[in-house]
Amino acid sequence: MTRIMVVDDEPQIVRALSINLRARGYEVTTAGDGTEAVAVADLAPPDLVILDLGLPDLDGVDVITRLRARSAVPILVLSGRSDSADKVEALDAGADDYVTKPFGMDELLARLRVMERRTAPPDDAAPVVTFGAVTVDLGATRVTVDGDEVRLTPTEWHLLEVLLRNPGRLLSQRQLLTEVWGPGYENANGNLRLYVAQLRRKLEADPARPVHIRNEPGMGYRFEL
Repeated sequence: MTRIMVVDDEPQIVRALSINLRARGYEVTTAGDGTEAVAVADLAPPDLVILDLGLPDLDGVDVITRLRARSAVPILVLSGRSDSADKVEALDAGADDYVTKPFGMDELLARLRVMERRTAPPDDAAPVVTFGAVTVDLGATRVTVDGDEVRLTPTEWHLLEVLLRNPGRLLSQRQLLTEVWGPGYENANGNLRLYVAQLRRKLEADPARPVHIRNEPGMGYRFEL
């Protein structure tokens, strides 16, 4: 059974989430502040975390940092802060996704399911990912569209691989730049926009209206099947 830790100082939200999650077969632990969250995570390590940023003792970003020092547990941030800078800071600290209050329960549950799939034990063989008319063989580093091979540059391939290995996860611009280009390129947003545009031209049916390589302005990019 998947164990989810809910960290929020609003009792009504903790209660609503606990009821909905338990009704769907999840085991739920709760914490009302950041210090308690870290202690609960040490005693009963969760499989997923739902974390509010506006906690009474520690800032949510500090809690993310402390949890990340202990494990790679997926963290879904749930917060009333709508400023994109807050979202980017949480993502850069190690959060996997971000939902703004007020939120729809169906959307939150869907994002949790995506995080569960992403952290499921991998098969021994490197995966083959298919979306639209595109097939990507990550083991063979081969991409085809409607059966015809498409040539990617090494940087295009690296960017595509990072996106595909994190389906449904919002990756901040800083994360992608550091992962693909390395340290020192954290602010090279023009590089990222250029290579995303090139991938869309090669892989999206309509590059002007991308379905699979999506962006959230000011925040980052997300790959959707």
